[in-house]
Amino acid sequence: MSTFWTDTVTRLTPYVPGEQRSGENIIKLNTNENPYPPTPAVMQAVSALSGDQLRRYPDPESVELRKALAAYHGLDVNQVFVGNGSDEILALAFLAYFTNNKALQFPDISYSFYPVYCDLYGIEARTIALEADYTLELDRFEANAGGIVFPNPNAPTAIDVTLSAIRALLERHTQQVMLVDEAYADFGAHSAIELIGEFPNLLVSHTFSKGRSLAGLRLGVAFGHPQLIEGLQRVKNSFNSYPVDAFAQVAGIASVQDEAYYRSTVDTIIQTRNQTVTELQQRGFEVLPSTANFVFARVPQTAGAQSATALFNTLSDAGVLVRHWQKPRLDQWLRISIGTPDDMRSLMHCLDA
Repeated sequence: MSTFWTDTVTRLTPYVPGEQRSGENIIKLNTNENPYPPTPAVMQAVSALSGDQLRRYPDPESVELRKALAAYHGLDVNQVFVGNGSDEILALAFLAYFTNNKALQFPDISYSFYPVYCDLYGIEARTIALEADYTLELDRFEANAGGIVFPNPNAPTAIDVTLSAIRALLERHTQQVMLVDEAYADFGAHSAIELIGEFPNLLVSHTFSKGRSLAGLRLGVAFGHPQLIEGLQRVKNSFNSYPVDAFAQVAGIASVQDEAYYRSTVDTIIQTRNQTVTELQQRGFEVLPSTANFVFARVPQTAGAQSATALFNTLSDAGVLVRHWQKPRLDQWLRISIGTPDDMRSLMHCLDA
């Protein structure tokens, strides 16, 4: 511990991302990246940037990108905010809406950045327990006692909640912001974006990292009432006026405009996911229902079967990277990203071995 750290830094337990191992013959199924490249239109747009454009600051408000996103979702541009990845948007949102001396509610098994941001900003966290089957019952959230944030579908469980359940919670929860983190909604969950016109306290976040294959570029989006978007703008402009660079702005526009490529990629991943679930179940794994680009699978509990920790290590030694947590209710499960069909065949070969 550094003697120069503040008390805030000393108390932090930072978020730990999945291993970023490089090298030949590595099957990387641990960070939920899209196994396919972005649309060729992205590369064309990025390559077309001139040196003159790069010597200047990018548009601080990313107006053209926000216009493209607004048109895509049938919204007004003042209902759209973009940032340097959805994690940055979450950080800005926590500061804008949840530092109000009221507890922030989120699932006890969920995206592990939520408690990190609570520690960073000094926000009281109140966790809501998932059910025994790992589903999230939204009626467990206490209405108007504090803000609410949850992923849909959830991570790492991959289970989604219905739009009708979200609407019912919003009808009860009217005085505090509710943030629905839809990082994985591209792969089957019903987006809550269509509700933002009815509920001024609803913010929905998206990312270009998963369905649109742009994890290396860092681009996130938030949708909400203009007053919520203005709050994000105020925080952003008090921190970094230029979070979205010129490459990300043109790449984002190109990606949004190629719907056919996006849909084809997502559909392929869904097909591979369904096949992966079948093959894991044939090998004795319990697999939770998934609407994400990953599955959450319980290692077989039969006599002689490896523990999840042992299997995780065995796969890692073979160059197949998955995710495992040594935590209660998670320690017998593996989170497995959906790769190409060849990637998943390599996984199955390792499991069989």
